[in-house]
Amino acid sequence: MATNLKMVQGRECQWIMPKSGGMKVDGAIFATEEILKDLEGTKAIDQVRNVAHLPGILQASLAMPDIHEGYGFPIGGVAATDMSSGVVSPGGIGYDINCGVRIMVSNLTRDDVMKRQEELVNKLFANIPTGVGKTGSIRLSRKQLAQVLTEGAGWAVRNGYGWDSDLEHCEENGCMDGADPGHVSDRALKRGSDGLGTLGSGNHFIEVSYVEEIFDEEAARTFGLFKDQAVFWVHSGSRGLGHQVCSDYLRVMRRAISKYGISLPDRQLDCAPIASDEGKQYFAAMASAANYAWANRQILAHYVRESVSQTFGKTPESLGMYMLYDVAHNIGKIEEHVVDGNSRKVLVHRKGATRAFGPGHQHVPGKYRQVGQPVLIPGDMGRASYILRGTETAMKLSFGSACHGAGRALSRTQARKAITAGELREELASRGVFVRSATMKGLVEEAPDAYKDVSTVVEATHRAGLAAKVARVRPLGVIKG
Repeated sequence: MATNLKMVQGRECQWIMPKSGGMKVDGAIFATEEILKDLEGTKAIDQVRNVAHLPGILQASLAMPDIHEGYGFPIGGVAATDMSSGVVSPGGIGYDINCGVRIMVSNLTRDDVMKRQEELVNKLFANIPTGVGKTGSIRLSRKQLAQVLTEGAGWAVRNGYGWDSDLEHCEENGCMDGADPGHVSDRALKRGSDGLGTLGSGNHFIEVSYVEEIFDEEAARTFGLFKDQAVFWVHSGSRGLGHQVCSDYLRVMRRAISKYGISLPDRQLDCAPIASDEGKQYFAAMASAANYAWANRQILAHYVRESVSQTFGKTPESLGMYMLYDVAHNIGKIEEHVVDGNSRKVLVHRKGATRAFGPGHQHVPGKYRQVGQPVLIPGDMGRASYILRGTETAMKLSFGSACHGAGRALSRTQARKAITAGELREELASRGVFVRSATMKGLVEEAPDAYKDVSTVVEATHRAGLAAKVARVRPLGVIKG
């Protein structure tokens, strides 16, 4: 049961947990009162407090409006640590390193898709390997895998999976500096040798949606969006390789906290100084896994383009299937931010959170720089998802971060008890959504009722100023693991 921690309201949709005890900074949760009330009885709020104990943490321990209980950090947790005195914590990045999402636009409309809805979804399901332990057709030698881990999405494009322009519209251009496959274990490498180009399971998906409503006409034009337009989502991560990297280094960090005399209220926050050998090795392995995830999403996007092309008998180029953007959800990034009036490099942990850099930032692609970075917020397969843009307010309040999704409301076990597969299929069909899944169990675990209403989460994000609404999209077809 969560501790009753006193909080005071700051700005709109911002709640402050004043530092006490061993907390080095305040906690700050961006949420409505309704969202905050729903957290009662969970460990999520305690986890915000616990993260505030990390050595070298700066400004505040932050949580986005999709906050729910996670491992160490809450999902939706954000923390920046000082490069010299701070630590890196795998619990602040997660098991599925660089789980993330991308969107491709098109010149197809909702009506075009509905005429071939089932054919398109079946083609996607046939062409894209989905499910637990599913392997793809790409088999990598140790040398090729090392190239993937250092080159990221660039490796995929160089090998014929996508277009050069894709890399321009990808966070970090689809490749994170500092990767070193030499710090990735043999077991992790083995798990990654045949997983490239696979969707996986859990909340990962490929989705066909249409733009239902536009809130910001200027930003929508800049992003290439129009009403009733068909867009395509890819949500996946680093698969078994990233999971193994996290598992391996949690054991390393368990020893490191004793070695460096670090005291924490939760062992799930085990960490090491950024500048230590352990910290450097984890960062190099984490960056390698992040690059694997970018390569994976790049290949999945290529498969989506092929599937749409086969369904409509036109080339992806003639269908206008250009990438809008790709964002990471679980990652640690060295970034420059203003802290206490001074610009400095910090390590930003984002655990179930999206980078949301504002207008004018040098790391926002030139095409989007005037309006801010695209922020992609998937909901669930039966309701809405959103496209937002980063803000200057986010740069000041959250190290340029926003929510990453709806956030779970029910555990997977609770979801399986709440609804049957047949009922779920009927419900989705009534909403005009055709779905294919590798297993009925996996489908039910990701039912819409298992998640918070993404519209509530996005509204809190918008009102808090962390990202501004651009468009709402609705699903037409989904494939899941």
